[in-house]
Amino acid sequence: MTILVTGSTGHTGRETVRLLAAQGADVRALTRSPAQAGFPDGVTAVQGELADIASMRAALADVSTLFLLAPNTGDELQQTMTALNLARDAGVRGIVYLSVYQCDLHPDVPHFACKVAAERMIRRLGLPATLLRPAFFMQNDLRQKPALDQGLYGHPVGHRGMAFVDTRDIAELAASELLRREASAAPLPLACHDVVGPDNLTAESITATWSAALGRTIAYAGDDLDAFEALMAQHAPASFAYDLRLMFRGFQEHGSPASAADVAALTDLLGHAPRSYADFVRETVRGWNAGR
Repeated sequence: MTILVTGSTGHTGRETVRLLAAQGADVRALTRSPAQAGFPDGVTAVQGELADIASMRAALADVSTLFLLAPNTGDELQQTMTALNLARDAGVRGIVYLSVYQCDLHPDVPHFACKVAAERMIRRLGLPATLLRPAFFMQNDLRQKPALDQGLYGHPVGHRGMAFVDTRDIAELAASELLRREASAAPLPLACHDVVGPDNLTAESITATWSAALGRTIAYAGDDLDAFEALMAQHAPASFAYDLRLMFRGFQEHGSPASAADVAALTDLLGHAPRSYADFVRETVRGWNAGR
């Protein structure tokens, strides 16, 4: 009985692999570069990617449970639907699919719309899956270090309030759900969990948190989406930069807050309160100061 983890070298996937390995699971991790993956002992790194049907068929051979984390690319939906179909063809008995929090409330955001379509496919086909819907990753803010060094916070999050979540909490719940499905003698019914942090954050609360942790004033770079898109397009495909622009426009106009019920439900699932943004920021600054 084997668990296949896709997206295995990102923050969420790598931590999921680590947690599964620590529980003694038979883990197979899909990666483009197995030799450089650096997975824990006992984890089998297999070469491949979601877009490569031959490598996916090989990776899914004898797999009982799948963690499906698709990249935010122009063909994300095709990759996701193909992986789900291949998993069904291979007789996979359990799937944990990484969706997006409140994805159905932002139909104009391409990578959110992909998640909605994938969830619909899972439901219509009756696939034995857990849908995990995480909010905006706290770890996305690790990329803010150059801006923070200049005294600015650059994500145009706006002022209405939005949930953030630590990817370690996502991985913890993903590993738990994968092991639950792996241990079941029969396919389990559909489950759906929102994965959020305990705080609804705004530009003001985020900059205050970084200012306190760094011991200097951090200012908000502003709500200018033209400037944000242009900056992102210097480092990512223009289509992805525009996708992110649309996402942040939605956050600015409508927010993306988590309810107390969402937080309480996740607390019950994890067995502890979800990690706070303030704790994440303080831990990050300690790591930077220690040269990590």
